[in-house]
Amino acid sequence: MDHHLILVIGLIGLAGIGAQWIAWRTGWPAIALMLVAGLLLGPVTGLINPDEDFGDLLKPMISIAVAIILFEGGLSLRFPELKKTGGAVPRLVFIGVPVAWGLGSLALYHVAGLVWPVAILFAGILVVTGPTVIIPLLRQTNLKQRPRAILKWEGIVNDPIGAILAVITYEYLVQQQAGKAFIDNLLGLAVSSLLAGAVGYGAARAIRWLFPRGLVPEFLKAPVLLVAVIGTFVISDLIQQETGLVAVTVMGIALANMKLSSARTYLPFKENITVLLVSGIFVILSASLDIEVLRQFELRFAAFLLVLLFVVRPATVLVALAFSKIPWKERLLIGWIAPRGIVAVAIAGLFALRLGEIGYGDGQLLVTLSFAVVAATILAHGFTLGPLARLLGLINPNSGGVLIVGTNSFALSLARSLKALEVPVTVADTSWQRLSPARALKIPTFHGEILSEATEEELDMHQFQVLVATTENEAYNALVCSEFAPEIGSDSVYQLGDAAGDDPHALPDSLRGRALFQSGHGVEDVADSEARGWKMVPIDLTLRFDFDRTLAALPDGAELLYVRREDGKVRFFTHASGPTPEPGDTMVVYVAPGTRIERYEGENLGEDDATEAVS
Repeated sequence: MDHHLILVIGLIGLAGIGAQWIAWRTGWPAIALMLVAGLLLGPVTGLINPDEDFGDLLKPMISIAVAIILFEGGLSLRFPELKKTGGAVPRLVFIGVPVAWGLGSLALYHVAGLVWPVAILFAGILVVTGPTVIIPLLRQTNLKQRPRAILKWEGIVNDPIGAILAVITYEYLVQQQAGKAFIDNLLGLAVSSLLAGAVGYGAARAIRWLFPRGLVPEFLKAPVLLVAVIGTFVISDLIQQETGLVAVTVMGIALANMKLSSARTYLPFKENITVLLVSGIFVILSASLDIEVLRQFELRFAAFLLVLLFVVRPATVLVALAFSKIPWKERLLIGWIAPRGIVAVAIAGLFALRLGEIGYGDGQLLVTLSFAVVAATILAHGFTLGPLARLLGLINPNSGGVLIVGTNSFALSLARSLKALEVPVTVADTSWQRLSPARALKIPTFHGEILSEATEEELDMHQFQVLVATTENEAYNALVCSEFAPEIGSDSVYQLGDAAGDDPHALPDSLRGRALFQSGHGVEDVADSEARGWKMVPIDLTLRFDFDRTLAALPDGAELLYVRREDGKVRFFTHASGPTPEPGDTMVVYVAPGTRIERYEGENLGEDDATEAVS
């Protein structure tokens, strides 16, 4: 049994992370791939049966995982970002939730054929849009800042609200059967929710007090925070079931806006944990789907899904955002995107059992309907978010851009070279005067300290695929790369500065970005080359291109700088490694003025096979 359980855990991890990796490579929605992976491992092949494999541990595991995911989502919600949503989030919560609850109840009763009590309870669950689904989708689609922020905030804030609405409905049904006054129970639930929020805020304040004072050592901060989240969830849930989600969401949002100096030390850990949990839980939930449940799916349920997708959600958003400052294109996108995820399935499964215990047979259909809603919304919204955003012009125009930190001669030459190849580029510097040459070239600029906390609010880092630190201060370049490596990727941050090599006194590679140029030219080397008029020369690589022979034909001293792929991606040559140019790419070479560059295009090199750098 132990060996079987180990195998099951290994399969779940392999399937979940494998789906995430395939999604990264292909651009397909990760959630859809995880859903398919779970179905293949569970109902199709029978390799995994979560109910039997995990037994009584399954539901507590899922509950704690959802709590951690919601907390991590709350950590990404900063109030300055909320101000940029044009008031859309409060509207979607205070107007949109009641509208979605009402319309969803009508659709479940009249279209899906559920009895009123079950329809009202399930409609409450369906007001959620789920950070477990929204965040992975947003990570793969470079939406403009406002619609991305609106979808993220709505998904995280509405998750605990859906759980509370289900609890309210269930308690009403129980009190009605017992002949008791519901108002007393409702007041108790409201007080419990407020108390849960206070517990979450109190936990955040405790962390805020402990961490800066050195009362928790650095190596224990991430574990202590993780245990604090679980403890906050458990305590709140003991007070009133399902209010734990409120507590951890409040805790996450509160911590996000307290600006802890040590936050960057544990945030990557929390993000990694969340990726693992989202991957594992989705595979587990889809693997637990019973074939018999699928057979209960009826034509009326399909009709309900169509109404949910094309009537309930669009109408909810149009009503909630009526007379707001949100442009129509953004309203249309938000009105379409509303995938459901783990919380909807987990809560629906829990209340399906409870409704059966108090005599509502339709409660058993919630499992079938919840999986149908999750599958339909994931597939419909996951595969259409990118195309629809592009159609509406809501993709960030600088998507896949390069951020250059510094305004020396090399930085401006690099920016000019990238712009000529139609690569979006932004130049950042603390001096408005030093940025004037970039502005004269009509290159986007950012005036400010790139390491400042205010930068997170003013500069959308999601638009950049690559960062290049080019200042004359090698240590500063290393600091910039170290700061943004977790966000952009350690293989996508580059800097000017000597490669560490075997020098024990040099900055280690672990604390710096990748050193530009295969020779590892330092700051002084590049400054000297710029002073002598070196240029960046592009070479278009044709189908007859041979990289090795072209490399051999380069003059002495010429440096390979970067490659622009056909899809717009940019990769630089570094001291440690370099991209392999392919036909169709453009390779940029850094050469002395007047240098003649020859490309191997076949057996013979003619005049047309050479490019000359012009001084």
